[in-house]
Amino acid sequence: MLFIGLAAAIQGSRYQVGTLSRMGPGFFPLALGVILALIGVAIAATAIGKPYVEPKEKLPPEWRGWFCIIASIVAFLVLAEWGGFIPATFAIVFISAMGDRENTVKQAAVLSAAMCVMCWLVFSVALKIPFPLFQWGGV
Repeated sequence: MLFIGLAAAIQGSRYQVGTLSRMGPGFFPLALGVILALIGVAIAATAIGKPYVEPKEKLPPEWRGWFCIIASIVAFLVLAEWGGFIPATFAIVFISAMGDRENTVKQAAVLSAAMCVMCWLVFSVALKIPFPLFQWGGV
């Protein structure tokens, strides 16, 4: 994470960065790269000095989780194009949440609905980004 973040920050700094009020094309990759690098440093810092403990039993891979995460990304891509921002957001959160065996359908649906409301408030109301919230057919 540290190296990918640094690479993104270096590449982003090669473009015009701008200011907070007039962001250039390099601002977003630079900011995300720095954040990713800092997260990488924080993760590494928490592991320093802790001995490695071998797990008592080898657990099988979590195929359900892998499948749900990949399926949720595919569903988001398809629904963002053909259904709009709200159905795509609901799908990615709902399907990803179902990857956890402890989640129920009701919990995943409530989480998805809450996330749709939050995304609508942030992106449509606060930032006024013109996403089509609902649409039938492709763009």
